[in-house]
Order: sequence, then C-alpha cells, then structure tokens
Amino acid sequence: MKIIGRDHEKKALADYFKSERPEFVAVYGRRRVGKTFLIKESFENDFSFYFTGSANANMQDQLHNFNAALNQYGKVSYPFPKSWFEAFEQLVHLLEHSSDTKKVIFLDEVPWMDTPRSKFIPALEYFWNSWASSRPDILLIVCGSATSWMMNNLIQNKGGLYNRITRRMFIEPFTLNECERYFHENNIVMSRYQIAEYYMILGGIPYYLNLIDKKLSLAQNIDKLCFSKNGELTDELDRLYASLFKYSENHIKIVEFLSRKSKGMTRDEISRNTKISDGGGLVKNLVELEQCGFIRKYHAFGKKKGYLYQLIDFYTLFYFKFMINNTFSDSQFWLKSIDSARHRSWSGYAFEQVCLTHVLQIQKKLGVSGVLTNISSWRGETSDTGAQVDLIIDRNDGVINLCEMKYSGTGLFAIDKKYSENLNRKKSVFIQKSGSRKAIHLTMVTTYGIQKNIYSDMIQSEVTLNDLFDAL
Repeated sequence: MKIIGRDHEKKALADYFKSERPEFVAVYGRRRVGKTFLIKESFENDFSFYFTGSANANMQDQLHNFNAALNQYGKVSYPFPKSWFEAFEQLVHLLEHSSDTKKVIFLDEVPWMDTPRSKFIPALEYFWNSWASSRPDILLIVCGSATSWMMNNLIQNKGGLYNRITRRMFIEPFTLNECERYFHENNIVMSRYQIAEYYMILGGIPYYLNLIDKKLSLAQNIDKLCFSKNGELTDELDRLYASLFKYSENHIKIVEFLSRKSKGMTRDEISRNTKISDGGGLVKNLVELEQCGFIRKYHAFGKKKGYLYQLIDFYTLFYFKFMINNTFSDSQFWLKSIDSARHRSWSGYAFEQVCLTHVLQIQKKLGVSGVLTNISSWRGETSDTGAQVDLIIDRNDGVINLCEMKYSGTGLFAIDKKYSENLNRKKSVFIQKSGSRKAIHLTMVTTYGIQKNIYSDMIQSEVTLNDLFDAL
C-alpha cells in the first residue's frame, strides 16, 4: 500500500536524510494517524536500526526486545543489557560498525520505553549528547502517540535534551481531499456528501479509513464498525484514551462533558460540571487533551484573557452522541437513524467541526490565503439568545467574515424570512458588542450552495462542500 497524501512530510523526511548535520527528529500526533506507516514507507523499511516500544511492558521486557533488535541488525551477538545506558552503548557499537553512509535510527513508541525508574530519558540524553550529536551521518527519528509525553520529555525538555531536537513533525489527520484520494486509490465509491458524513463520524484518521469495506454502503460500514457486537470500533474509546494517558478517567470525563455542548466551555464550567478540581490536575488534563488533538483551546473574539475549550475529535463526539447508549441492542442503528431529528442535530454541529478543520480551504475560496488573519469564535451574553458565531475570520484587510455553517443533503439551502432576521440580528449584536469598525461580511458555508431568492443578497460570500475538498 502506497502513502496517500503526506507530500509535505515526505519531502521533509527526504530533506532530513540529505542533511549534512546530525538530525534528531521528533514525530508525534494522535494515535492511529499513520506516523509509523509514513516513516517506514518513506525509508522503505531500510533502517540502520529500528525498535518499537511495547505497551504495558516493564523495563526488563523492553530491554529484552531492544537486545533482540540489536542482534537482528548486528553481526555480533550482544549480551543482555542491564540498563538503558548499556543498551545505548551497544547501539553505538552497532552503528560504528555499520556500512551505511547515512545511519537512520528509528525508535518508535518511545513513551512506552520510559517505564518507571528505568532512566530511559537520561540514557537517551547521553547517547545523543556524547556521541550522536557530533556525527553528521546520523538521522535519529523518535516517534510516539502520547503527544503530551513527547512534548514534555523531548520537545520542551528542560534538562539534558534542552533544545536538542533539531526537527519536529506533527502528523495531522487527513483532510477531506486526502480521504477522497484514499477512497479513490482503494476503489471505494462514495460521493463527496458521503465522504463528508464519514469524516463527521470518524474524522481523517487513516487507521479508521482502512477499516471501510468497499462492498458495503457508508451506513452499513458504520453499523458494522460501531454498532455490531464485535465491531472494530465499539470499544475504541477506552483503548484510545488508556493508551495515551496513564490515568484516563478524568480525560474521559472532560470530553464527555464537552460532547454535550455546542460551544466552547471555560475551565470553570468544565470544573463545575465534571467535579474535577480547578487546579493543577485539571490544567494538566486539558493541556494533554489539547496536545493529543482531542480538544482545541481558543480565545473568544475580542478577548485576550480566559480560554474556551471545545471537543474536536470526531470519533469521540460520535461515540458520546450515539454509541455509548446503544449497547449493541440494534446492529442497524445508524441505517435506521439517517432521517431522525437526532441525526440532523448531530450532523449540523459535526459539519461545523469539519469546517473548522478546513479553515485554510475556506480562506482559499474567500481569496484571503495570503492575508494575515485571526481565527476565533464568539458568543453574545446570556440575554442574546442565539447570538453565537462559531467561525470568525478577522482579516488584516479591514474585513471580518462571520461564517454561518449549514449542512443539508436536500440541495440548495434557502434563506427564509425568519433565518434572514436571525442573521441580521446576530450581525447587529456582534457589531454592538465587539465595537469593531471593520466591514462585516456574512459568509455561508453550505453543502451545495444558497438558493437565490429575495433574502440571498444579504450574503457577501459563499463556500460549498466542494471547496472544502480543495488541495492546498
């Protein structure tokens, strides 16, 4: 299977290989996003040394596996190392006797190697600082899904690895364009509307894409994966969070609360509703969820203090909206739910999240890709019922786009009198509360476009689902 997309990342890895200085590359991103596959395919599995950590294994087991890998690559038999320091000494010996002009070392799932009291990090520090950092023929790639561990222990390390990472590469989920390319390459036939709905359910996670059966419809696939008794993704949530966070109970409480809200929540609101004390523990949980790509943290428009937090992981949102209460009582739940009010309510919010994930495509359609912009959201005071804008593009050319996002599978979206009054009121409240003197443009992001009628001229710009599929 060849790599779909990842053009920028593939070029970057090729450039690191050609570099004339020692390179220490940290690759990180959400679990299941395809980090390992990208690296292995980019180097065609041709490494001077490759080793992957094992989940829930102790130090002795990790060292045993490391030793087995050394003996596989080496021409001599290395004795079992008593510590990580000794293991890295043996790795130095292996590399010094390697005939490879460029020595590529790939350590995968390094967070799992760092078991309690193992001193893995000091040993890695010593390996890099005392030997590898002076070797221009060394390309060391470390990879991990526990993004918070990668950030705290490597990228933002305050000790011996401070400022030692020469390159960092965050692997993001696929865009709609990349999902479409994947389906095309694998002969999976879906319309763009169906691909968008797939994205709203599972997001752009390559591992989930790989589970789609081309013989089944989208609804049948979702029932098979998420609602059948032995579905591949029925218990994915617990596995996913447990693999990333040592104590995941509070992380799950937070995302469950955020899944019930259609707008960003303050830290105080999260604390009160989850009963998690608003102290260091909650702050740490929120930082870890943000670093792993499950939530986003942002300022409301016009405010520089106080953050809002919003759930942005599609699978997590879908799980708490539908899967958690089904308990496999109906293996055709999704097929039967397509025309339900619950489905329509969820799809509207999920489509908004798709739009937030594809802001760059929206900016491209608006012709402001080269203009300095600030992306935010805004909500009025409690008395301003419904005065909420989930996507604001504040442009440096004197314009603010207030983006309204509407998902509809029935064709063109028609603005009626009631909806036009709501838009005008929302725009007026925003101008009054924000005090902005910029030109306020109403922008509609819809599935198929806006139907022309007596109210449609109030919209300054349109973006459609097809625009969200653009490649950048």
